[in-house]
Amino acid sequence: MTHETPAPTPAPAPAPERALAFGRAARAYAAYRPQYPAAVFEALEELAGLRLAGARVADVGTGTGLAARALHERGARVIGVEPGAGMAAQFRRDLPGVPLVRGDGNRLPLADGSMDLVGYAQSWHWTDPARAVPSALRALRPGGALALWWNDPDPSVPWVAEQQERVAERFGDGCYISDRTLPPGLAWRTRQLRWSRRIPVDAHLAKLATHSAFILLDAAGRDAFLAAEREHLLRRFPDGALDEPYTGFVAVTLRPGTPA
Repeated sequence: MTHETPAPTPAPAPAPERALAFGRAARAYAAYRPQYPAAVFEALEELAGLRLAGARVADVGTGTGLAARALHERGARVIGVEPGAGMAAQFRRDLPGVPLVRGDGNRLPLADGSMDLVGYAQSWHWTDPARAVPSALRALRPGGALALWWNDPDPSVPWVAEQQERVAERFGDGCYISDRTLPPGLAWRTRQLRWSRRIPVDAHLAKLATHSAFILLDAAGRDAFLAAEREHLLRRFPDGALDEPYTGFVAVTLRPGTPA
């Protein structure tokens, strides 16, 4: 579905140490985090009114380049922007042909009006929107698109809800980033998606371990939780595989002005 929607005031940005913790698990992040389904990029093109092929696109908070790879494969002229050294190193190993600059989403190291699309894939919640929005709009050409998108575990699926309860009991409610508010004062076009991937239970647990709360936990505590979680899951999925369900969300707003 597509609609124009007003947005509530965003919550304060999370602690920087959590945002930068991912570098400790960069290889696992690249291996186990989910890719984005084709429907995400189809929605980007429709909502932004542009074709990705040939477009100048910044993938901000690119991490190991999951979104950058997909954009590059669709013909976009992608540049990754990443603050963390560990994630940037993994990006360069995995995507040696895609440019990367070090920087964060609040202060983009990009020339004024140089981008057709500035995207934050699974990274907007690490920004300070009061700084990130002006920085992104500055980097866009007139008529260019600011796009935010992410995957979240689908809590309408019973086993996912049960797992999230166990995670919250162990780590507190902040383990999964649940604040997905859009910056106010902009006309957002949005699309919601549902999709899933079938993976081994052990791959799901390895993905779970790439969340920042797990990365920051001591190894013994992390391993103990994951071992107990494995027992829970194997009782429910005795064949050792599961369908990992996601809710996807895409939001696009255009910089005012006539496209160049």
